[in-house]
Amino acid sequence: MEIHELVIEMKLLERRLTLYEEKYGVLSEDFYTALTSGALAEYDAYDETRADFSRWKGIFETWQRRKDAYRNLLQQRQIANVIRAQPGY
Repeated sequence: MEIHELVIEMKLLERRLTLYEEKYGVLSEDFYTALTSGALAEYDAYDETRADFSRWKGIFETWQRRKDAYRNLLQQRQIANVIRAQPGY
């Protein structure tokens, strides 16, 4: 995947994460930390919440992988050679 494709995909994923953040009132990073530490086990009893948490976790993990790939690609190249700017004449 090219850097610009990663940026587009991360932004789409961020929009989906925002919906969960607004619904549950916490940022995705804090949710993920709580979920993976077992602090949200009490919510397993609720079908809708369990399904939401599963999707939210998957979206966040995908976003993290894309961000890592973006950072790795950016380290290999100079930003001046990557930026997609149109000359303004």
